[in-house]
Amino acid sequence: MQDLERFVAGFRSFQKDYFGPENSQFERLKQGQSPKTMIIGCSDSRVDPAILTNCAPGDIFTVRNVANLVPPYEEDGGRHGVSAALEFAVCYLEVEHIIVLGHSQCGGINALMAGNCGCKGDGFISSWMSIAAPAREKVLAELPGKDTKLQQRAAEQAAILVSLENLRSFPWINQRVIDGTLSLHGWYFELNAGELSEYRQCSGLFQKID
Repeated sequence: MQDLERFVAGFRSFQKDYFGPENSQFERLKQGQSPKTMIIGCSDSRVDPAILTNCAPGDIFTVRNVANLVPPYEEDGGRHGVSAALEFAVCYLEVEHIIVLGHSQCGGINALMAGNCGCKGDGFISSWMSIAAPAREKVLAELPGKDTKLQQRAAEQAAILVSLENLRSFPWINQRVIDGTLSLHGWYFELNAGELSEYRQCSGLFQKID
């Protein structure tokens, strides 16, 4: 109950800050949204994209899931939540940037590397994390026998690249990238150091954003 009471108090503070008699921050947003950036982040409670980027309501269109993954483009009639969000952000909101935001100490990637995804065997988590299987295979091939923490960090970053590649499998995303109206970015947040890195295609490395 303490958490719920704190959340209600937090909402009242939000309401006062954004909907007070002398505050018009939500006046424009009442008419609709027009964010220029979409962030695909992890469900991890420590890594909230809006807090990390110090954004206000309306600044970013956000999707969060286990391990910040993007599935490949599929037309199998399934219920594709991430794909639906991508379609809305790109085709209707016409965002100009998509950021895949990964982070250190990711539980999903840890389970993937340990080969222990989910409490139900071949359940939802296992199926979902199979999207990042190429990242695991790449790390185990390139860093065999290395420290597990090193392997996990490498897998967390490799999974971001898998998601970036999967984004290009959506025809309406790939075409916009070719046209220059949409840019794709891979970011990695290091929890211990409080540092943010960006994938640089020219070097093939994640480099700290100063």
